[in-house]
Amino acid sequence: MIKEIIEKNEKAKICNAILRSLPNWFGIPEAIDSYVEESQKMAFFACIEDGQAVGFMALNPHNLYTLEIHVMGIKEEYHRQGIGSALINVAVNYGKIGGYKLLEVKTLDESHPDLYYKRTRDFYKALGFIPVECFPELWGRSHPCLLLVRPL
Repeated sequence: MIKEIIEKNEKAKICNAILRSLPNWFGIPEAIDSYVEESQKMAFFACIEDGQAVGFMALNPHNLYTLEIHVMGIKEEYHRQGIGSALINVAVNYGKIGGYKLLEVKTLDESHPDLYYKRTRDFYKALGFIPVECFPELWGRSHPCLLLVRPL
């Protein structure tokens, strides 16, 4: 079940727990801290299974046209069960209701050999996201950033 989380401390708790459980994707403690802090100010949705959050997504509007999936995480043991797709559907519906035209997400570019992020890119592409541009300096040379968008 996916539900919107309103309370800031609950957002922080969910974001922190899930991101720290995903070291293959979120292995930089300072980045996790930043995501936890920033996501408290955003629209936030969590997938709840048996009373426990197993996945979440924070949405950040950039302007009148573009909504970003700022951060999203699903506990690894729940991958490939439709939770990510369900969260993307929530983002798409939220974006359409809000009048946005594009849904964007940033992830590690394919020029980086990380196999976990290859799975991430494949996931987004399968759901209609189109790679737009690589920003090699945004996250530092060792973490080239790929911008993907999906028309709403």
